[in-house]
Amino acid sequence: MVVEPKQTRQSWVNMQQQTTSDLLERLSSIAEGKLEALKTSIALELAEANFKIVRARVRGGKIQRKKKVSTRPGYTIRGGKLVRMSSSERMKRKRGARKGKSKRKAKLARSLMKRKRSMRKRQSLGV
Repeated sequence: MVVEPKQTRQSWVNMQQQTTSDLLERLSSIAEGKLEALKTSIALELAEANFKIVRARVRGGKIQRKKKVSTRPGYTIRGGKLVRMSSSERMKRKRGARKGKSKRKAKLARSLMKRKRSMRKRQSLGV
């Protein structure tokens, strides 16, 4: 008769341990799911923050449509992903920007000169 209460108590302890382990497994699976959801949302936020979309514009007489452009310095977008630029690429871009700056300045000066000339002609004609 004394053995029976020990067995029930032992089985009760086993049952408690089993339910506790089941609960822990369930909690860990829920936590993993939530963690993954958080990771994906953070990754999406970071990805959104790292680029901007440039709308339609005219370049060289042709219309360019939507384009993703990186906002992080030293990074560019390749294949839809943000990739660090190589040092040689950065140097080439700097040189190109410098050349472009001088060209833009010269073209602006030329157009301003032509505008000034035509305004002078208009004034002399009394228009």
